[in-house]
Amino acid sequence: MPVVVMAVGLAVNWVAGWFGEVETATILVPTMGVFFTVLLVRLSLAAYLHADRRMTLVLLLAAITSWAIGSISVNTTLDGSTTEFPADGEWLFMLSYLGMAGFLVRDIDRRQSRPARAWLDIVIICGGTACLACLMLVTPVRVVSHQEGVPLLLALIYPLADVVLALLVLSQALLQMRIDRRKSWILGLGFTLLAVADSGFALLGSASTYDFSNLRYTVWGAAFLLIVTAACMPPKTVIKVVPQVAGTPILVGAGIVALAVLAFRPDDAVASYILPPAILTLAAVAARMALALRDANRANEAFALSETDDLTKLPNRRAVRAWLAADLAARRPMALMLLDLDGFKEINDSLGHRAGDTVLTMVAVRIRESVGPRVRVARLGGDEFAIVVAGTDEIALMETAHGVLRELAKPLLVEGIEISLGASIGVTVVDEASIDGSEAMRRADVAMYQAKSSGLGVALYDAELDEFSRSRLQLAEDLRRALNDGQIEVWYQPQLDAATMEVAGLEALVRWRHPQQGVVSPVTFLPAARRAGLMAKLSELVARRAVEDLIERRRAGIDLRVAINCAPPELLGPSFLPMLYTLLSERDISPDSLVLEVTEDSFLADPQHTHDLLLTLRSHGVQVSIDDYGTGFSSLAYLRNLPVQELKIDRGLIGNVATDARSRMIVASTIQLAHALELRIVAEGVENAADLTELVAMGIDTVQGYHLARPMTADELNRWILGRTLTTHHPDDDKEESR
Repeated sequence: MPVVVMAVGLAVNWVAGWFGEVETATILVPTMGVFFTVLLVRLSLAAYLHADRRMTLVLLLAAITSWAIGSISVNTTLDGSTTEFPADGEWLFMLSYLGMAGFLVRDIDRRQSRPARAWLDIVIICGGTACLACLMLVTPVRVVSHQEGVPLLLALIYPLADVVLALLVLSQALLQMRIDRRKSWILGLGFTLLAVADSGFALLGSASTYDFSNLRYTVWGAAFLLIVTAACMPPKTVIKVVPQVAGTPILVGAGIVALAVLAFRPDDAVASYILPPAILTLAAVAARMALALRDANRANEAFALSETDDLTKLPNRRAVRAWLAADLAARRPMALMLLDLDGFKEINDSLGHRAGDTVLTMVAVRIRESVGPRVRVARLGGDEFAIVVAGTDEIALMETAHGVLRELAKPLLVEGIEISLGASIGVTVVDEASIDGSEAMRRADVAMYQAKSSGLGVALYDAELDEFSRSRLQLAEDLRRALNDGQIEVWYQPQLDAATMEVAGLEALVRWRHPQQGVVSPVTFLPAARRAGLMAKLSELVARRAVEDLIERRRAGIDLRVAINCAPPELLGPSFLPMLYTLLSERDISPDSLVLEVTEDSFLADPQHTHDLLLTLRSHGVQVSIDDYGTGFSSLAYLRNLPVQELKIDRGLIGNVATDARSRMIVASTIQLAHALELRIVAEGVENAADLTELVAMGIDTVQGYHLARPMTADELNRWILGRTLTTHHPDDDKEESR
């Protein structure tokens, strides 16, 4: 609609001017009145619909109203084609620019969190570009118009104001205060068209008079139409960019332009127009650099504070990670120690946090004094400290750690109470390119807990004791696949009747035939199975395999009871025993063909529950053997109260029975006790003929060990039993754990 009004009015004005029958003002004044009325109605409607932008749109509404009234006023006073410049309505144009500037300042999508920096950036960008604009505009206008002083200033004030407003839009877009790029382009183009129209007027050659053309009216109309169109666009609600300040190249470039203007100073006639923006730009650049320098100092201070512990003033965990990253990147050998105070919680609880803070501060001082200035010390948090040493000599590291413990053991006087502190230190050497800072911290932490649990005070990281090392995690994953791929086997070790040396029973032992490592000892993979939660599945697999092998042996004419190991979690769990009962029923196996070996800690974990389970086992006919008897508390109470049928003396007592009198007395008394309670007693770990002879003489019921027979596969066992003769077997040098 505004385009049609302006087009029709200008066409009629052009035709009338061609024939010279109607004065220009007679046509232009109504045309402009209708054109600006349509624009103002559109702005008013937008202000009514967008309450949050109402004041912003009202500013633009007032600015365009002022410009329209000024334009109509000037056109109504035209005498023919010219009127002396400036006319009475000129002040309305100047007032309109103030309104448009206010509109641009308010019409932004996002405000900067640091407005002072944002405005300085805007001043710098506008000032630097204004210097170029002045050089490109002032000199040509002066040469063409032959004007100086106030007339030249009045001729230049509008195009310069247009340029400044266009630069303001550009600056806001660069600083991402304006999110909608399309709107920014439309606004910038609108003010650029205003600058073109006003510059054309200034370059007429007679800047003291008005001489308008249809083209100039067209450009002015298009400019205001674009500005109103952009103003009525709804604001962007989706923010896709991060707020920023002007980039260094932009600021430096603006400063260089301003310096160039001052260095190559133009003649005095135009200096008053060009020098002020240059000086203002340089002042803004200086202020911006001062703010940037202050920010840099604050950032350095903040970074230092971010790597410093508030209480002890030692570096903190962030600093330790930075040290480790730097040393690892440079491949510098080093060692990391983690220190944890023993009993610090009791100090905090008894004396309060103030006393605890005092203790931590004094501990920090003592650690630094103990290790010397070349060793880096940090507080990780709580009562945990880190010590980073540039070296990998394990003996020197252990000496350093013990030196720290000795220093901390010296009494402290806190709240009138003398306190002696203990600590645990874990040490790990970091000389592998394959680990990172997090892994080094983890290893030192593992070593620290090893030191705490062992009571030694200091421990060097040992991968064999690391339950969460990469190799052990890989072992657990391999075991998980092995359970599904048929790699788990059940081997058997014969148990012989001590009186006749005939095979009286078998113990089922689990083995893992690893595709790369060969047969893996249960000592290696059972802990991994427990940590990975695979013991229940493993126990079920062994029980099922043992029952199937039992059936196969019976078909071959071999009828022997089989002992199966059962760990406390499986015994006390809800699934293993019901599975076992179902299995025996389904396979039609006599329950007394199985002996369930349980360890003494099963009774300690939950005595009442264990008692009930053993009674249930007995009611189902399954025999129970107490495994590793003599290694735990060996309470006589459960021998009296629990329905067990067998005791299995641990190999630790059997191994010295022929040479050690005390061991012999313990074993002999245990045999007598078992017989008195009508229990069968088994000696495992019989490794030589002397021990066997002594045990037989004591009246042992059953013997088991490498001296008699080593563990073997089911097929090997069948061949061994069917073709054996009574011989003595010597133990192998490379003995395997029987479980």
